[in-house]
Amino acid sequence: MKKLLIIALLFLAASCYNVERNCKDFKTGKFKFEYEVDGVKKTTYFERNDSIEIENYDGKIDTATVRWVNDCEYVLKKLHPKNMAEEKSIDMKILTTSGNTYTFEFGMVGVAQKQRGTVTKVSDL
Repeated sequence: MKKLLIIALLFLAASCYNVERNCKDFKTGKFKFEYEVDGVKKTTYFERNDSIEIENYDGKIDTATVRWVNDCEYVLKKLHPKNMAEEKSIDMKILTTSGNTYTFEFGMVGVAQKQRGTVTKVSDL
């Protein structure tokens, strides 16, 4: 009985933890996203305002519309897709924020498989 009470108290304490999500701080600005591809570190820079996101990836510039679903979730749609895969919208969801960074989850709209990453805000617009 004592063990059950202790487990219940631990579960209750863990469920009270609130994750910081100051998503409004990341709606606009200049950002940096670092990741690895085949062991090589890559960096993408992008700038976002209320309705447009301009991305610089590997020397290529791409533009997408931004449609905010709520303060922490938005949908990207490329303005000039080059193939069928690029025509699909991408769902972006900010999971946590801390200082000038946020952790997010992203994937094609309607597809259950999602990936995660962390973005750093470089400056405001």
